Amino acid sequence: MRASSRTIEAHMINHVTCIGLAVLAIGIGLNGAAAQSVGSSYTSTAPRDCRQIGKPGELDGSTTRACPGKNGLIVLIAEDDLREIVSVGRNRRAAAEEPAAKVWFGPFNSSETTIEWRAMDAKPFAIIQRWHIADNGDPDKQGRPNTKAMLVVTRLPPGPVCHVAYVDAIANPAANELARKAADDFARGFTCGRDEVKIIGTRGRAVELATMH
Repeated sequence: MRASSRTIEAHMINHVTCIGLAVLAIGIGLNGAAAQSVGSSYTSTAPRDCRQIGKPGELDGSTTRACPGKNGLIVLIAEDDLREIVSVGRNRRAAAEEPAAKVWFGPFNSSETTIEWRAMDAKPFAIIQRWHIADNGDPDKQGRPNTKAMLVVTRLPPGPVCHVAYVDAIANPAANELARKAADDFARGFTCGRDEVKIIGTRGRAVELATMH
């Protein structure tokens, strides 16, 4: 028995409607994924906001402090011989064992006390911090080295904590945006110990100093 043209037309309308609803559902799903937005928040590593670990070294002035981070993480700042390391972990001991705790820049250096945390749905996956690298080739009037600024992107757990990318803050006017994009694009898929730290944007003097061997 042959279906009437009206019945066929109704079936076609239902079929098209189903396809439309499926496409709409996919769109909603994609929008839902996009709604898992990446954002920034900030913490301080200033000494007043951190806990001093042990007593400062009497001879070399070395110091170590643990600072509260995001999502239960601890930021470890250690200074020795006018050089710093910054690492992150669930506790101080864990942070001290991470690859980031074993990276020392050759020239004298220091990190600023504001840390930017990049997070997806309140789960941080990277930090961004501004560092100052001493340039012995550019002394001031008193003969002390001027410093050059660089942004360091560091990946966070799960997985090891290590440097992912460097952005020269002087050579790149949009250094903050470049660092955020590097964190978002590379940090979660970066393999510490295998992947090389990425130089993002124009390679300036700060990056040159930080990567000297």
